[in-house]
Amino acid sequence: MFMARKESRRAGLLSVFLGLLALTAASCGSSSSTSTTTTAAPTTTQPPTTTTQPSTTTSTPTVGVSVYFSKDTHLYPVLRQPKYTVAVATAAMKELLGGPSPRETAIGLTSSIPAGTSLLGLSIANGTATVNLSSAFESGGGSTSMFLRLAQVTYTLTQFPTVQRVTFKIDGTVTTVFSSEGIILDHPSTREDFYDHALAPIFVDKPPAFSTVTSPIAVSGLANVFEGQFKIQLLNSSGQVVYDGAATGMMGDWGPWSVSIPYTAQLTGAITLRVFDLSAKDGSVIDLVDVPLSAG
Repeated sequence: MFMARKESRRAGLLSVFLGLLALTAASCGSSSSTSTTTTAAPTTTQPPTTTTQPSTTTSTPTVGVSVYFSKDTHLYPVLRQPKYTVAVATAAMKELLGGPSPRETAIGLTSSIPAGTSLLGLSIANGTATVNLSSAFESGGGSTSMFLRLAQVTYTLTQFPTVQRVTFKIDGTVTTVFSSEGIILDHPSTREDFYDHALAPIFVDKPPAFSTVTSPIAVSGLANVFEGQFKIQLLNSSGQVVYDGAATGMMGDWGPWSVSIPYTAQLTGAITLRVFDLSAKDGSVIDLVDVPLSAG
């Protein structure tokens, strides 16, 4: 009996112990609200990146051509620089038909080609340029004007190595008798045809007016002066002579001449190429031609 009670008590204690143990386990396993704090990584705001493309200046390519106007009833070439084109002879003709610019008229240049003359066509084959012009080309003027306008076109076109002669058409028809002056064009025109009609006694062909030149300056042209020799000078922007020399052509007839003129690097800006002869009678200056240039 005692043993039974003892066992019963032991069983009771064990039951209490198991109960406490269960209570503790339940307490540990019960859910509880847990606050979780998430710390975001710091955000760094970068300023916007601006990419600046390098600025590029696109220049339009040009081509240099001589255009032949006139001064005091003589041919006078100037430099023009139209937009680059493979049809450079056509570009030169369009510049010619447009007439002198304000700075060209300021030095006394004119054109014998009537305003309103249109270029109707231009072809080059076997050394001959065939130029088709509108009827305005042969209107007005006397014989001097007619020879000059023919010379202007001929010299402008024959500056190119592929052209040695020029055939004229008016409104599509080949011209053999030009204008009311009755100028006979029984063969394609060449430069030689206009020596006595359109050139000054000292003709400066290169460099054309308003060219930018560098030392030494290659100067050339045609001349028909007494004894075949004449003076050639280079003047700075103040009008001071910085080169004084001479050039020689043929005696008593038209002939080519050329000179190479050196100058110092200090010579910059506007310069003037001057050619002239001295009168055999009194030594005065005659046949003066000034060509404005720019020293590069």
